[in-house]
Amino acid sequence: MDITTFIGILVSGVLVIAAILLEGSGAWFVNYPSLMIVLGGTMGATLINYPVSEVLGVVRVTRNVFRHRIQPVGQLISQLVNFAKLARQEGILSFDRHLRQVEDPFLARGIQMAIDGMEARLIDDVLQTEIAYVEERHRLGAEIFATMGSYAPAMGMLGTIIGLIQMLMQMEDPSRIGAPMAVALLTTFYGSVLANLVFLPVAGKLRVRSRQEIMIKEMILEGVKAIQSGENHRIVEQKLHAFISRSAQRETRPAFLERGRQGGRSGGP
Repeated sequence: MDITTFIGILVSGVLVIAAILLEGSGAWFVNYPSLMIVLGGTMGATLINYPVSEVLGVVRVTRNVFRHRIQPVGQLISQLVNFAKLARQEGILSFDRHLRQVEDPFLARGIQMAIDGMEARLIDDVLQTEIAYVEERHRLGAEIFATMGSYAPAMGMLGTIIGLIQMLMQMEDPSRIGAPMAVALLTTFYGSVLANLVFLPVAGKLRVRSRQEIMIKEMILEGVKAIQSGENHRIVEQKLHAFISRSAQRETRPAFLERGRQGGRSGGP
């Protein structure tokens, strides 16, 4: 569960609602014609722009904003380094009995390909194709939300124009000016709130999630290729640590490697 997303929603929502209630009634900001213009117009324009299947598929992608289940990078690096060490000691075929311990399905597929004897080049081709399609799906989800974020303020402006026209057509009766003016102003308000507190932040979070997931998959791919090529586990460790910061490297360094280094230092004259 991503706590920062909930904190952001809570803080922004509470502050906006509090600002509204401090100076009047919340009922003043509820206008159904304005909601119909903004929500209906935004969804309609989005459906015109994208196929229905892609718009409905966004619901699945949106779960990544609130729930982002991903194995810690430290565990993945430790697993890959351990597999590299095991490959040097017992051979790649010995991976078979350890495969059930692998939680990440992408890593499990890579290890299975290595067990099946696929060359590093073929493993790279297959997994790079999967990475490319995952990246495209994520890009599309973020793009749809960004598009909705651009349509919502435009629909708000459209509602403002509608409200102003209705108001000008009823100028002879001042008592009937209030409702069209409310539509004119509240559609702009709804469009701005939906764009800047919902659609655009969700699009940004999906882009961040996509970058994180693609980086981890690229790291796994590099590790699997190095293992298949028979590289020393210390070299594999250094390659994988190139994907993360120095502080994270200290936190994720495999325990058996740390013990080896400490033993090497203490064994000196």
